[in-house]
Amino acid sequence: MKNSFSLDRRKFVKLGTLAATAALLPHAASAQTAPVHKLPALPYAFDALEPHIDARTMEIHHGKHHAAYINNLNIALATAPELAKQPLESLLASLPTVGDEALRATVRNNGGGHWNHDFFWKTLAPAEKSGKPSAELSAAINAAFGSMDAFKKSFGEAATKRFGSGWAWLIVKDGKLKITSTANQDNPAMKGLVPDADLGTPLLGLDVWEHAYYLHYQNRRPDYIAAWWNIVNWPAVSERFKA
Repeated sequence: MKNSFSLDRRKFVKLGTLAATAALLPHAASAQTAPVHKLPALPYAFDALEPHIDARTMEIHHGKHHAAYINNLNIALATAPELAKQPLESLLASLPTVGDEALRATVRNNGGGHWNHDFFWKTLAPAEKSGKPSAELSAAINAAFGSMDAFKKSFGEAATKRFGSGWAWLIVKDGKLKITSTANQDNPAMKGLVPDADLGTPLLGLDVWEHAYYLHYQNRRPDYIAAWWNIVNWPAVSERFKA
């Protein structure tokens, strides 16, 4: 009993000392534990994109998948404070200089997942607010692909033929519009990391990971792609093109 009491007393004193120290340094403690990146709220309700994308898919896609990328990214950055200080786009652009291969891969996958999904949510809008491409963007699409229908066909083919998980993109490269695709959570802005894709400034991106559509469309990716055109936020895409 004496030994047990002495041990418990030492534990109590130790815990009390730690608690007192934490109380004296609240800002330091919170700075160490505060996440660098946080899940952005959706700009619409989960059911706002129905029937094209169902509410349950949106809830899981945003609240589970996107959130997981952010959580994993924050865990990785906790070991690399010099990287944690950088904005997300700068972080992804600097990845080729990261010597730790495991850290580079983790940040690439999860940082890419965070950036891609944040971009994706802003590319979507309820069907009644989807709008149309601006006159300038329409002219550029016609010049690059011949017509809007031809563009949609080429984009759909890129999205359908992307093997496994990945993305299809409309980008600006050297002042011209191009269609490309990337694997996993890569994107065309990842210079030095994505040698198999055209690199440029993304204007429009489509998530073709199965988690983006499988609950509603199962293995019918082309049906998901066809429905997705009804909820493209063309004003947002047009603003990106203008910028």
